Amino acid sequence: MKIRCVLIAACFLTIASGLQAKQSSKEPWRGVHLGIGNQRAVDQLTGVVEQLSEMGINVIVGEINYGYEYQSHPELRQQNAVSAKQIKTLLAECRKHDVRLIPQFQCLGHQSWKNNTAPLLTKYPQFDETPGKYPDNEDIYCRSWCPLHPDVNKVVFALMDELIDVFEADALHVGLDEVFLIGEDSCPRCKGKNKAELFAKAVNDYHAHLVGKHKIEMLMWGDRLIDASKYSYGKWEASVNDTAGAVDLIPKDIIICDWHYELREAYESVPMFLEKGFRVWPASWRKPDAAKAFVDYSKRFDHPRMLGHLNTTWGAVRTNELTSFVPLQYATQAFAKP
Repeated sequence: MKIRCVLIAACFLTIASGLQAKQSSKEPWRGVHLGIGNQRAVDQLTGVVEQLSEMGINVIVGEINYGYEYQSHPELRQQNAVSAKQIKTLLAECRKHDVRLIPQFQCLGHQSWKNNTAPLLTKYPQFDETPGKYPDNEDIYCRSWCPLHPDVNKVVFALMDELIDVFEADALHVGLDEVFLIGEDSCPRCKGKNKAELFAKAVNDYHAHLVGKHKIEMLMWGDRLIDASKYSYGKWEASVNDTAGAVDLIPKDIIICDWHYELREAYESVPMFLEKGFRVWPASWRKPDAAKAFVDYSKRFDHPRMLGHLNTTWGAVRTNELTSFVPLQYATQAFAKP
């Protein structure tokens, strides 16, 4: 598996160089990330796109997951799923105000939350990395799907294809943060396998489908690629379960959304990702001092692969109050046009 991962990564070096050269000529990415997995959320976002654009936002990452009216797998729709018509209305508003809209579909991990399991593992329990374990999701953070199940990508790629089509997307964010369950002994396929190679296999599968087949850009969170034994971020913002080695087994044209939410003197993963050849999009959250520190630190790197800044929201601010969200204000101003 390791040889396969390295070969796949090498095959995309030419693509990476071209995309990075293209990106270097563009203005900074001033982004906001928020959930759009239900009808109300999409309608609310549509109503503030103009205000966000006037503020300086030029990229919106909308995490939709199972909140779309999928046609290929209607059994995976969540309640109050968003219609194609709503997405087209949001897309038109974004284009009207020169805002790039990037959909997100959370892959591999985060397939449950508290005692609720997401539709994929509810309808297809055979895809679970820990089949039959953790009733009601007790004693775990979130479930994962098995990256080696022979049928899981067929379903997931069908959902991705629909999102790419309805969003007319030129990029897709695949999530991949906080994957704690991988290479588990309870999985008949993954037991005993190298976790970095398993994680890289998943990343490379999504990359081949998105960048290789669809010719669009791929974004992912970066925490599972950071070695917690080298960087003192802790188990949430870095990996303590041996996935970090995947950073050297995946294509370099992937955009790494390097999220850190606490106040630190330095955010060492930023230069690490840059040195390894990735484009980096640092991401902060709700604490103004921490967001300011991260923005200021990342701005030290006058580098063509430093994209700008992404502010996550995670329920910390209402959609109609985004323009008054202090961390977003600071980052947007810091990366404003010269």
